[in-house]
Amino acid sequence: MQYKYIFGPVLSRRLGISLGVDLVAHKTCSLDCVYCECGKTTNLTLETKEYVRFSDIKKELNHFWTHNDDPDYITFSGAGEPTLNNRLGQIIEYIKDNKPHIKTAVLTNSTLFDDPAVRQALLKADLVIPSLDAVSKKAFIRINRPDKGLNITDILKGIELFAREYKGEIWLEVFILPGFNNSESDLMLLKEAIKKIDPDLVQLNTLDRPGTMSDIAPASKLELERVREILGFDNIAIIAKIDDNIKVAPKIDTKNINAAILKTISRRPCTKQDLLQLLGVDTQILEKHITMLEQEKIILGKLRERGIFYQTIKDGNS
Repeated sequence: MQYKYIFGPVLSRRLGISLGVDLVAHKTCSLDCVYCECGKTTNLTLETKEYVRFSDIKKELNHFWTHNDDPDYITFSGAGEPTLNNRLGQIIEYIKDNKPHIKTAVLTNSTLFDDPAVRQALLKADLVIPSLDAVSKKAFIRINRPDKGLNITDILKGIELFAREYKGEIWLEVFILPGFNNSESDLMLLKEAIKKIDPDLVQLNTLDRPGTMSDIAPASKLELERVREILGFDNIAIIAKIDDNIKVAPKIDTKNINAAILKTISRRPCTKQDLLQLLGVDTQILEKHITMLEQEKIILGKLRERGIFYQTIKDGNS
């Protein structure tokens, strides 16, 4: 069965073996972040609805559970904002009813936390990883490029409300981008906001794969250390790279390698090493298919600090 809404399992830097669930159409989001590894937002919206049908998610999950080992986490992420789907809470409940030992995680941009229905849905998850990149209006608009109906004050209030209600773990992610949100004044505002939220963990992240703007650069390790020192909390971690010694090898039919490569990199750009880990295929076979897709001008590679990242021509804006 070719899955349309679930993907992986992938080796997550944070969650171990994680099966992804995508609850919205590709690049449907409330933000158009300059650093987004999934590409430019094509449907910038705050409308909550059943973008992907609950019945379709159940069908794919049931098939996966029948034919594969259980992952460590089922993670709601993908190429858009999962809290835009108004059936999120029911889907989490369905997983809990059928696979109570599998943890659920939601990666969210935090923009809908002021909606009580969204907070109620998220209360059912084991782990919520909200993001907060900026507190000042200027920095928020510059780095996150929000829907015009959003303002950072409401978002902050929503995160604080959720943090008081929620019984699971909150790992707050802060994406640092030099020249956008790393001034001392911006960091001091972030520090005050984080203090009020009081998350279990603060994670500092930066650009790894290509973002939507070609001229942005990642923060160095030294810069991330500076940010950690300014924020000054004991529970801050700089997110580490994936351990290249760990392998994840889902069942991939050789004749479907092209489709598997395209499906994987359409969600987020990957290096050859990433693809080897995710697809579990032989190096020579992968090289052959990547070369063929490049020659047919279906994919392209972009050089970044960690290597060449492959993405579809459409997502690479060429």
